[in-house]
This record gives sequence, C-alpha cells and structure tokens, in this order.
Amino acid sequence: MLGFLYEAESKGVSVDELVAGLPVRPDGYARKLLEGLGGDLTELDAIIEETSHGWSVDRMPAVDRALLRMAVHELVSNAETPAGAIISEAVELAGEYSTEASSRFVNGLLAKVAERFRPDERVTTD
Repeated sequence: MLGFLYEAESKGVSVDELVAGLPVRPDGYARKLLEGLGGDLTELDAIIEETSHGWSVDRMPAVDRALLRMAVHELVSNAETPAGAIISEAVELAGEYSTEASSRFVNGLLAKVAERFRPDERVTTD
C-alpha cells in the first residue's frame, strides 16, 4: 500500500487512476484499503494536521505522508485490525524507508489518533 500511495503522489495522479492502470487489480484486503484511500485525502490530511500540532502534511517527508494517510485510514475505518498492529507496522515501515526521526514521529502521531478514534483500545507507545 505504501508503494501505491507514494507512486500516485509522485506521478500526480489519484490512487484510483493508478490502480485503474494496473494489468492486474489488487484483491482482498489490499483492494478494500486502496478503495478507501482512492478518494479525496482531505479528511485524512485534516486528521493528521490536527494531531501533528504545527506540522502541515505538505512539510512532511513523502514517505511519512503516505504512511500516515494509510495508517490513519485504517485506524478510523477498520476496527477489525488492532490499533497496536496498525501503529507497529507503520513505525516499522517508517524506520525502514524514511528519515531517522520518522519512526518516533509516526509512532507518537498515530498513538494520538488511536486515542481519539479508538478510545476503548489500550495502545502503548515505545
């Protein structure tokens, strides 16, 4: 998913346009996630900016932006997946593909989003 979001932004196209051009369309959970991310990202970006206190989405590294959009979408719309699993995966990807400070930033921001949208789940941050 990270690759799709990053590629769509790099090419200046929507996720829907990018997926439509694929020779084989993703299925299962991947398709469900991409469909949710294929629309307007304004709502996700608003949640990210409200939570990041002073950091606009445009100022964030492109990989962080894609990771946060993906994870926030999952936290808000996919109660089946535990918040801790979503956050852990995003933090791991940030550590592997983004800046040195990105893991901590992504972890803290997503923990705050989880507190807001999943108040009944106990999420610990490292």
